[in-house]
Amino acid sequence: MNTTITSSSPSRGPLDHDVRTQIVDAATDYFTRYGYTKTTVSDLAKAIGFSKAYIYKFFDSKQAIGEVICANRLGEMMRAVDAAVAAGTSASDRFRRMFRAFVDVGTTLFFEDRKLYDIAATGASEAWPSVQAYERYIEELIAKIVREGREAGEFERKTPLDETANAICLVMKPYINPLLLQYNLDGAQDATVHLSNLVLRSLAP
Repeated sequence: MNTTITSSSPSRGPLDHDVRTQIVDAATDYFTRYGYTKTTVSDLAKAIGFSKAYIYKFFDSKQAIGEVICANRLGEMMRAVDAAVAAGTSASDRFRRMFRAFVDVGTTLFFEDRKLYDIAATGASEAWPSVQAYERYIEELIAKIVREGREAGEFERKTPLDETANAICLVMKPYINPLLLQYNLDGAQDATVHLSNLVLRSLAP
């Protein structure tokens, strides 16, 4: 699976990687302390020691900066999920590990970096490209696991693959979507087990 999310947010001026990285790192620290929604580009400029106009040479808006941070965080989550799935011994085991990993990494981000989690939630509510890429990754990963299960004889083959994958996405969405998980934290771990069992029973040949 491709676990790299590239933000499609445009930048202006010379594409100086070091300066862009400096701005993103400083913004990440600032957002961690003060939150994304309450921060302005002027606030970031003062904190970094750059002029507002200079920041606009590299990012055309606060959202463009938030996009990069969101993509970075979602990329970390995807790599953690990939590692969990890779350790599975069967398609059923990989599905259980995948679902559990999504909830684990989302919950960890929520409690350890709440203000950065809020960026991902904002991205989900506004359908940022980085979040859309994350959702496509989830759909593709689920389809891959189902396909492998069918090839191994673990799962039924009658239902169209895209219909099966979409249905599973709907079942998992309240616990893996950044915007929705924050409202479903209580009992999320138990829900992961119960819903995994339900999904796997429905996939049985």
